[in-house]
Amino acid sequence: MGATLVVESAVWYGITLIVVAARIASRKVLLGSFRKFQTDDVLMLAAVATDTVLMVTINILADKNSNLIDPSHPPSLTAEDIAERTYGSKLVLVVEQAQILTTWLVKACLLLMYSRLTFSKVQTLCVKLVATYVAFGFVLMEILYFAVWCRPFHEYWAVPTNNIQCSAATNHLITNAILNISSDLFIIVIPMPVFLQINIAPKKKGILCAVFALGLFTIGAAIANKYYSFSEPWGSQWTYWYIRESSTALIVSNIPFLWTTLRFFFRLTSFRGPTASKNAVPPSAGTPYGHNTKNINHNTVISRGSQGADLAADFHPLDSQEDIKFYNDHVPLKIYKRQEIHITTETSGTSELSRTGRDRVSFSI
Repeated sequence: MGATLVVESAVWYGITLIVVAARIASRKVLLGSFRKFQTDDVLMLAAVATDTVLMVTINILADKNSNLIDPSHPPSLTAEDIAERTYGSKLVLVVEQAQILTTWLVKACLLLMYSRLTFSKVQTLCVKLVATYVAFGFVLMEILYFAVWCRPFHEYWAVPTNNIQCSAATNHLITNAILNISSDLFIIVIPMPVFLQINIAPKKKGILCAVFALGLFTIGAAIANKYYSFSEPWGSQWTYWYIRESSTALIVSNIPFLWTTLRFFFRLTSFRGPTASKNAVPPSAGTPYGHNTKNINHNTVISRGSQGADLAADFHPLDSQEDIKFYNDHVPLKIYKRQEIHITTETSGTSELSRTGRDRVSFSI
């Protein structure tokens, strides 16, 4: 079991690190500096740190016993067994807290992202209510875990213990399942009305909704880990689902930030699809000869930051309401206007037109 758990946790952890690194790169491209990172960016790094603790600790725990003893097969405990089970019980406590912190930090990151989107008043109120529920649930769960379910607290690693709540933690698991799953459902539902109202192709709208609906897998993992915790408390299946839940939560919560990175490295267009160039002139607008002998091309480029003029050739709309709001609030507006005038002088003395001269005047404002 231990070797299999090591392999699976390593795979999940590797994918998680890649996705989070891509999110950090995306935010760096968007914001221009690590100093401009926002609260949810910092909290995401904290979630990766707690997930690292979870991965390391749960793999150590895989080869240890705890104070959870099957009453139908009570072992004869030696001093060495008691020491090992005491250490294993302390690891269980660390695993549980690391998993809780990772999960709730991810919830906080998602809610902070939602708070920056342009919602209606009703949706803004929903975000605040869900955020209050998530915060209240976390505080309540921790108070119950540290101060109510198992008293005195050191009974969590006592071998043997007389309180089943100090070994099986049944009440805590029920509380965690209710608060965790319900808050995940609320968080998934919040952005759906916005996505359904976005004026994009149905296929792209489906992709956008599907990305956030991946959170349903996280909920499924949460249900599975609680199921195995209750049905096989002396087994090891719950450890796999702890890893899967925390990993999928981290991956899903970072996916919305990856589009900027993909567009930057692969020179992709916005999610709205390819747009016509601002400088393109239809072929039918004029011909080299004839009455249309004066071509005037006016280009007005609106950009932000000191590199606006350099980015003029690649100007495109911002990709999300979050980006628009951030740029409006934090980045100074600069307007660049480029005007090019092409003048062609022609004479025609015979049946065929011949070009005798061309002058080009270009200037920028």
